[in-house]
Amino acid sequence: MTYKESVFDPQGETITEAIHSLGHDEVKQVHVGKFFDVQVDSSNKTVEKTIAEISEQLLVNFNLETYRYEIMEEA
Repeated sequence: MTYKESVFDPQGETITEAIHSLGHDEVKQVHVGKFFDVQVDSSNKTVEKTIAEISEQLLVNFNLETYRYEIMEEA
């Protein structure tokens, strides 16, 4: 999850400035976000539906954040 485009990301801005101070002016912007690793037993529902429901009901503050997910098979 990351902040919406319209929301100021103070951590991202601070990191961007620090990167520039190291001489990496090619970096345009850094966004800071949250990462959740959720393991799902997909025997009853689709994984996509489960993750969307959990994200929208519990994990995401839609006033500030947006989310995306990636489904990976367990190794």
